[in-house]
Amino acid sequence: MKTNSNIFLVLILGMAVMVFSSFRTVDGHVLSRLAPADDLYSTIVEMDSIYFTAYNNCDMATQAELYAEDLEFYHDKGGLSTSKQDILKSIEANICGKVTRELVKGSIEVYPINGFGAVEIGMHKFHNNQEPDAISLPSKFITIWKHQEDRWLISRVISLHK
Repeated sequence: MKTNSNIFLVLILGMAVMVFSSFRTVDGHVLSRLAPADDLYSTIVEMDSIYFTAYNNCDMATQAELYAEDLEFYHDKGGLSTSKQDILKSIEANICGKVTRELVKGSIEVYPINGFGAVEIGMHKFHNNQEPDAISLPSKFITIWKHQEDRWLISRVISLHK
């Protein structure tokens, strides 16, 4: 029984080291994510809300306005997509009226990218309206927002699902 306790303790300590080491850069500096009271944090959370309100309501015009022309969308199952028009067509054909997104409350982290914009990292769930009883597990997303000509645009997306 003592061996199982030791293994459990080693596993817990290993996970703690991995979690805390992820908050440091290669040279040892601590990454500082923005606090929810920060203006940039609030802006990115608002942009996320604007985009996914459009996504959930099939507002293709708003989605098109928020995607950068040089968009890159990395999906763990679907691969890389680089055509803004193809991504919009796919959303309209496969998502509209069928799937809605729910943000996991409190999961958003925002990191500034000096001279470019910001990185948003968070968790969300997708609900398939065609299968209302299906369980939706949280998945991770990373969105790189580009600040260009007083507008915020989605430049890169990494979408990871379980």
